[in-house]
Amino acid sequence: MIILDTNIVSYLMRGGLLAEIYAPHIQGRIAAISFITVGEMYFGAEKCNWGQTKLRVLEKTFKNFVVIPYDHEIARCYGKLVNERQRSGKPIAPNDAWIAACTVRHCVPLLTHNPKDFIGISGLEIITEKELITP
Repeated sequence: MIILDTNIVSYLMRGGLLAEIYAPHIQGRIAAISFITVGEMYFGAEKCNWGQTKLRVLEKTFKNFVVIPYDHEIARCYGKLVNERQRSGKPIAPNDAWIAACTVRHCVPLLTHNPKDFIGISGLEIITEKELITP
């Protein structure tokens, strides 16, 4: 299994170079997304005034993934990692913390294009290709 960060889901929906670069990491694995990613994608759709056709595409896209729901162990991981990051002087955005908590709780890697958002989280394995495509 691998959990995809919201940016990866967005790249896969749009297609193009970034989708091609990240797709091999998903092949042969169970691809999952956090309940937070579902919310972030709906927020993006609302913000951009997507019509019903694009919303149906979004909802069809969600069916390609296992959606990790909230549970108390995820909440416990969230509290621990937010505290760790604050104590280290590197606070984390709430949505990133929830996504990280899902990955730590289920002991699976996170595929992201924004690794800096997740560096220093105990028990989190990050997979990225960012260093290959940005100067």
